[in-house]
Amino acid sequence: MSLLERIDSPADLKQLARAELKELAGEIRAFMIDSVSKTGGHLASNLGVVELTLALHTVYDTPSDRIVWDVGHQTYVHKILTGRRARMATLRQTDGLSGFTKREESEYDAFIAGHSSTSISAALGMAAAAKLKGEDRRCVAVIGDGAMTAGMAFEALNNAGAMDANLLVILNDNEMSISPNVGALSSYLTRLLSGRVYNTMRRQSERLLSGLPVLHELAKKAEEHMKGMVMPGTLFEEFGFNYLGPIDGHDLDTLIATLSNLRQLAGPQFLHVVTQKGRGYQPAEANPLGYHGVGKFDPDQGISAKTGGKPSYTQVFGDWLVDMALADPRLVGITPAMCEGSGLTRFAEQFPGRYYDVGIAEQHALTFAAGLACEGLKPVVAIYSTFLQRAYDQLIHDIALQKLPVMLAIDRAGLVGADGPTHAGAFDLSFLRCVPNLMIAAPSDEAECRRLLSTAYRHDGPSAVRYPRGSGPGAEIEPGLEPLPIGKGLLRRQGARVAILAFGAPLQAALAAADKLDATVADMRFIKPLDRALIEDLARRHDYLVTVEENAVAGGAGEAVAELLAELGLNNRVLHLGLPDRFVEQGDPAVLLARLGLDAAGIEARVRELLAE
Repeated sequence: MSLLERIDSPADLKQLARAELKELAGEIRAFMIDSVSKTGGHLASNLGVVELTLALHTVYDTPSDRIVWDVGHQTYVHKILTGRRARMATLRQTDGLSGFTKREESEYDAFIAGHSSTSISAALGMAAAAKLKGEDRRCVAVIGDGAMTAGMAFEALNNAGAMDANLLVILNDNEMSISPNVGALSSYLTRLLSGRVYNTMRRQSERLLSGLPVLHELAKKAEEHMKGMVMPGTLFEEFGFNYLGPIDGHDLDTLIATLSNLRQLAGPQFLHVVTQKGRGYQPAEANPLGYHGVGKFDPDQGISAKTGGKPSYTQVFGDWLVDMALADPRLVGITPAMCEGSGLTRFAEQFPGRYYDVGIAEQHALTFAAGLACEGLKPVVAIYSTFLQRAYDQLIHDIALQKLPVMLAIDRAGLVGADGPTHAGAFDLSFLRCVPNLMIAAPSDEAECRRLLSTAYRHDGPSAVRYPRGSGPGAEIEPGLEPLPIGKGLLRRQGARVAILAFGAPLQAALAAADKLDATVADMRFIKPLDRALIEDLARRHDYLVTVEENAVAGGAGEAVAELLAELGLNNRVLHLGLPDRFVEQGDPAVLLARLGLDAAGIEARVRELLAE
């Protein structure tokens, strides 16, 4: 039996000798590479935190002690060690394990993680709750260097320092390198400075010198100067944290010794750990970005670039952006740390002076775009639907209120498959539709996507184009930049009694269902403004109207149609099809749409039920 097969919970780790823990790290890496190669998932980041995760679960008494992981891209090792190893084959699959932490899935998952930069706030809340309830537990937040770029992380740091909470923040820095000499010195000093002897002397000195302000301040400055010579922690010290590190995140001996010391200390502590993405798998070490999120692959061969096939909507956007930038020098592209995912790679290479990656800072991205627009530029913000939620106030206050021509290219609209509810774009039509001055469009295929992007860009005001993850039906794309008339839909099929109004990607399923039902189908294209004339005409010529959208029914495009019918005094029976009033779990998109009745068969069945009433 391998060491890994003996680990069913973190309690089993505490029975292992240090040499066995190091051997276990290798077994975990081998298991993860094999497992992820069969399911797909986030590989490079998880290979980088094997030793850190082992050390945390060895030192801390989980689940009583709380470990809050940021984002969740780095929690596969955590899942393996907390009783879920046998279910890793179901990772990110329908009815399987989530790709992120999830409270309903395990008592060891202290907090859901899908969006970044939430860990410090959540762990601080848990630490404050423990103090209020008189419970002796420790709270740890593990946050990556990318997530530390978000304002929310710094808001939490500022609050934690002021509260003097018993909180440990671990910065998992996988972008920084440490030279061997500095790394060794830093590791030695970290063990020394985190020790009980040093910290007891420190507290006693503070008490003795508290009545001598000049000497107290001099001693404090001397300590900061000594630590500052080898540690880049001045910023975190100013927030009120005791900064330690950086240390090698793959050195189990140093990690366990340091964490054991820190677990005994009171007040806010900050540990800087340096790890390597893709550690232990050479292809991932050489190409950590390529192995961030992978599909199924052969571990012996590694991943290979996809060639041929239909372009994804993301690719359609990326190609359009480059073409429009060539045509208009005012265009600037903005992304909150999602260059590759949002399709900006070509644009960034060809127009480096007009490309801005603002980091994981969605609020800043939108207000930054507003500032650019104030000066006559034409900003295009490429952002996932689920991440746009974080910048709602900025959209309303800084862009829409001022009628600024900022264009939102909203990727991952609707269900997103394996990433599940934390990344699903289920609500954008609902929360965008009520914002004044905002034009909203949803393309039904690749060709329409390109033209609606041009339409939104040329609109003199705020605009949004939302499109799904993956590829469309394979429509032929014309190379031009011609816009479409704003607020005008297109009749795609003429039938009788029933008119289906499709908003965006569900059009293909609607057309297939309509062939069985002999129903009329309209490609609505625009959610705001609606094509009032087309809807009124369809309502007067049909007994039933059916709206279909891959967005929450509550507040979505269908409700906009119902509001218009009420305004016009029309009494058609209306069936609204869309995402239900619950979070839809991860899984194969086709399976999920079928379960929700949003595939062709589901639409047909729901309409037949309506006709039979």
